Amino acid sequence: MKTSSGAVGSSLLRELLSSEPGWKEDEVCVVGVFGKTALLQGGWDKGCLVNSLCDRHVFPLFQQPPQQPRERSVLQAYYEQESRVLYVLLTGISDTGQLSRACEELGRGVSHAEAHEWWKDEEKLHCMHLLYLFSVCHLLLLLHPACCFDIAYEKLFRALDSVRQKLLPSLKPALKECPVGLEWKLNARPCPPRLLFVFQLNGALRGVEPTRGAGQPATEKPKKHSPKRRLQHALEDQIYRIFRKSRVLTNQSINCLFTVPANQAFVYIVAEQDDDPVGMLLDGLRHNCTVRDPEPGSISGPRRFQMMRHSRQQLSFTAESSAGLSGQLVDCTLREFLFQHVELVLTKKGFDDSVGRNPQPSHFELPTYLKWANVALKLYEVIIENKDDDPPAFPGGYPPKLLANMKVLEGYLDADTKFSENRCQKALPMAHSAYQSNLPHNYTTTVHKNQLAQALRVYSQQARGPAFQKYAIHLNEDCYKFWSSGHQLCEERSLTDQHCVHKFHLLPKAGEKIEPDRNPPILYHNSRARSTGNCNCGKKQAPREDPFDIKGANYDFYQMLEEKCCGKLDHIDFPVFEPSTPDPAPAKNEAPSTSQEGDVEGEKLKDKEPQTQGESTSLSLALSLGQSTDSLGTYPADPQAGGDNVDAPGHGTEEKGEKRPSLVDRQASTVEYLPGMMHSNCPKGLLPKFSSWSLVKLGPAKSYNFHTGLDQLGFIPGTNYLMPWDIVIRTKPEDDGDLDTNSWPAPNKSVPGKRSGAVTGRGRRRDDIARGFVGFEYEDSRGRRFMSSGPDKIMKVLGNGPKESAVKALNTDMPLYMLSPSQGRGLKPHYAQLMRLFVVVPDAPLQIVLNPQVQPGPTPCPIFHPEKQEIILPADGLWVLRFPYSYVTERGPCYPPKENQQLITYKAMRGILKAVTL
Repeated sequence: MKTSSGAVGSSLLRELLSSEPGWKEDEVCVVGVFGKTALLQGGWDKGCLVNSLCDRHVFPLFQQPPQQPRERSVLQAYYEQESRVLYVLLTGISDTGQLSRACEELGRGVSHAEAHEWWKDEEKLHCMHLLYLFSVCHLLLLLHPACCFDIAYEKLFRALDSVRQKLLPSLKPALKECPVGLEWKLNARPCPPRLLFVFQLNGALRGVEPTRGAGQPATEKPKKHSPKRRLQHALEDQIYRIFRKSRVLTNQSINCLFTVPANQAFVYIVAEQDDDPVGMLLDGLRHNCTVRDPEPGSISGPRRFQMMRHSRQQLSFTAESSAGLSGQLVDCTLREFLFQHVELVLTKKGFDDSVGRNPQPSHFELPTYLKWANVALKLYEVIIENKDDDPPAFPGGYPPKLLANMKVLEGYLDADTKFSENRCQKALPMAHSAYQSNLPHNYTTTVHKNQLAQALRVYSQQARGPAFQKYAIHLNEDCYKFWSSGHQLCEERSLTDQHCVHKFHLLPKAGEKIEPDRNPPILYHNSRARSTGNCNCGKKQAPREDPFDIKGANYDFYQMLEEKCCGKLDHIDFPVFEPSTPDPAPAKNEAPSTSQEGDVEGEKLKDKEPQTQGESTSLSLALSLGQSTDSLGTYPADPQAGGDNVDAPGHGTEEKGEKRPSLVDRQASTVEYLPGMMHSNCPKGLLPKFSSWSLVKLGPAKSYNFHTGLDQLGFIPGTNYLMPWDIVIRTKPEDDGDLDTNSWPAPNKSVPGKRSGAVTGRGRRRDDIARGFVGFEYEDSRGRRFMSSGPDKIMKVLGNGPKESAVKALNTDMPLYMLSPSQGRGLKPHYAQLMRLFVVVPDAPLQIVLNPQVQPGPTPCPIFHPEKQEIILPADGLWVLRFPYSYVTERGPCYPPKENQQLITYKAMRGILKAVTL
């Protein structure tokens, strides 16, 4: 007897076709076996059922996992030559082994939606294998581990019928060349298969009819059928009514997915097994070990299997019961139940299962083994492997035709997803309404994200199920599409941290006109915020737009006023970039680094230059490298001085006529320019295209009147005065030649060893003191101006000029922003910004060195300074240093302070002025 068992695939079918067994011309009846297995009872298995039907050990008790982990649905086959029956077994996700492995994989951090989608995909693939069984089999056995009908099969069969009708046009061309009859080619199956049901009793009839003893009299009338037979009849009626109501079964069997016999039993209940499968196996093992066979080697094959099965009656599918004392009819065995239908196939009678007034006979064909294998291979390639389909859209995906078939199955099998999609679709309009509520016509990314979060909260309150994530993505995409379709506000922020009010637009290029009607429009940035500003010298006021670039903020506005006001005044120009090529490029934004060669060169310069603190014609190495220094940090005011006088020793005048250039001055590039402003972290050797600072001379020193203050517009009354700065001038006597010329004191520090006449008094000569004036001017956005006499202290003069000295202000860090004394009605505070430094340089033998350094933010904000440090102000003049309106680095602007930020971190560094006596 020839047998063949294993996975039914294209490789095995081709192997069967290529071999030449003696039974290739046998006419075979194909029986398909599918269904579910019990979770705990190891004996209830499709392989064990076939073993019992064939009375031999064909399939192992415990199935091995598939060779490919992703292959969940496996087809196996066995051909019994004696009965000419080919058994085809389908093992799927509903079997114990496959189910346990699937649960193990899904438990590895897989989300609920992903697990549901994976599970439904496996279920759909299992349905495709079931469709293959319904296309190649004559009889189908449905196994179920309980004695009740699972209503889910009704949906499954309706889904299979729908997919079969959709797939039938693709199956007909595949069978065109096969050696089968015309009806088989037209219907893509040998006959409408007959479906039989096999249930497990599982204790449902336990204790219904107790066994009577031999001597017990029969007082009741014996019943014709046993309880198990009556249960089988009840299940048959129930199954038939369900299938007829759902139209799975109709009058014409040729149009149905399967048929059930009208006058034969199609439900069979297997006798109850032991409740303890482990104990059952141990008892069977113990019994088998006690068997003593005189010739153990001579017993093999079916005889050995019969002995093993006989030793464990719990696993028997055959001897169900015999005639009892009550006179009940004898229940048939499972093999007898099956083979009454097999005989109809092998005798070519077919199944006449159509009902009604005019029943139509259904087609029937009994193929040979070779013909069946040929047809089975073709159908396997079309239904399972999808070889006639286009390749998948991406590697590892499903072919398009298979995806279409699985889409048909979704409406029948995936009720959870269908309900979830309906629920999520109803929640989407409410989420869209929540997103669009209280929205301006144009809004920023922050508003979009906030509204989207609100929409997702509304959506999460209503949406449920596995489609939640899918429609949440749709909601996100819809909201983004709504925002980007004409509602997106320009994301550019001005240098004062104001948003552009235009919708998303493009900036006009050089020579390009403004086109507001274009999509996207071509416009300049505009925040609709206006302020009032003064020119470089402070005499003329003009309105200014909120700037969006550093050139418009620190250069263009003041250049426009230069022509009207201070263009004819004397200026001290700062060095700027001078290109040597027609297309200079901005420097890349790289972190500053000092090379080893630069360190060596700096050390050489340090050795060559005299380190005289009183020397005004050379810069220290630190200042040459752009590093910030505290000019007055080592020269505090002398508390014993008794006044504001400053005394400083003179020094040699060998290098008075020229100033040695710093590294920045000597290494300024003519190819690359600095895109931002000069600060402590910018690359060395680069200059900007324009200077953000301005230094203007208003006139001689006497043009400032100490009693009336500055005569300019915008000052709050009583705040337009400069603070006096008394500088002691000491001529160098002949007997002081031994003094150290490498040091000089601070403005209020007296010379050691001299008398205390440094304090202004009755015996001091008037020509020993030079008086200068200093004023820190602040300006707010409305053009209101005032002077400050110290940190957070607004000057207020009621008489003939201020009494406070400028020394305190020069020796402390002055705030860059102060609260404006003229606050508006709103809750938001108005800040005034340090914009100008007024310096009156007296006509005296001294030099005033200007070294402004500004830190416009908390650490690690860099320190900004002009392109030239330690600027010497010529004598006899009223000078005005205009600070930048905005501070910008290569990484972006330094915005003004917010309401909750401390103003002390925004400061102009101390040491902005120092006096050097000649």
